[in-house]
Amino acid sequence: MAAQELRAKFNEGKYLNRAKSGEFTARLGADRHPCPPKSGQVFCTRSQFISYYDAQHNKVFSVHQYLCPDGTIGGSGTPDPKELLVNDTLYFV
Repeated sequence: MAAQELRAKFNEGKYLNRAKSGEFTARLGADRHPCPPKSGQVFCTRSQFISYYDAQHNKVFSVHQYLCPDGTIGGSGTPDPKELLVNDTLYFV
């Protein structure tokens, strides 16, 4: 699936809002420091991969984000979805 299609499906399902409301549990996977120089992020920004799970411990979605030293999300300003499970179908970039 193209990244733009996955982002649209992710946004339609309001997955970030649902995660913020506590519907999903986050688990930090990759957490690299410093971020790759080609990313164009400020020094000490972390490149992170985070997976989110439902109450039954099923992975629902995963995102990549750049976490800046000040706590904000770099790049586009929001985590970028990389995997999304919808009705037993896994979509990924």
